[in-house]
Amino acid sequence: MKLEDFLAGRKTAVVNRWFQLLAAEYTPETAGFLQREKDRFANPVGYTIYEAITGLFEELLEVKDRAKVAACLDDLLRLKAVQDFPPSQAIGSLFLIKKIIQEELAGEIQAARVPPEDIINFAGRVDRLALQAFDIYMACREQLYEIRVNEVKNRTARLLQKANLLEKV
Repeated sequence: MKLEDFLAGRKTAVVNRWFQLLAAEYTPETAGFLQREKDRFANPVGYTIYEAITGLFEELLEVKDRAKVAACLDDLLRLKAVQDFPPSQAIGSLFLIKKIIQEELAGEIQAARVPPEDIINFAGRVDRLALQAFDIYMACREQLYEIRVNEVKNRTARLLQKANLLEKV
């Protein structure tokens, strides 16, 4: 049996476990809320994370749409960047899928006689996804810093104008 077919049959369980591990990166109260509240408007962060990892999982199984991968990564990593997660933790959350497969599905994978090269290929796709994620995460952080610098410049200019030390443009 191919690994992709095996994992496709366990999509809901794998995505739910991945979501639990991602939620565990937050405080216990926040993690409980993220997992408990399913409404996209009451819990936009949890909804965005769940939708992003669902899309990423589907694309890891069968890479069809690079634009979808980039969009899912952008949604997930934009949250992590705004929440000031360090790059190692933001990108590291993608590697949790490997942990799920190695620790929780290893016995089932052996019983299904999944070829080892399928597992190696899947791990390679996760690694490439992480490299792409790093670029996206850094672009998000750059954008945040630019916004912050512009805000400081604007505040300074307004203060100087109020103090009549700067001519109005």
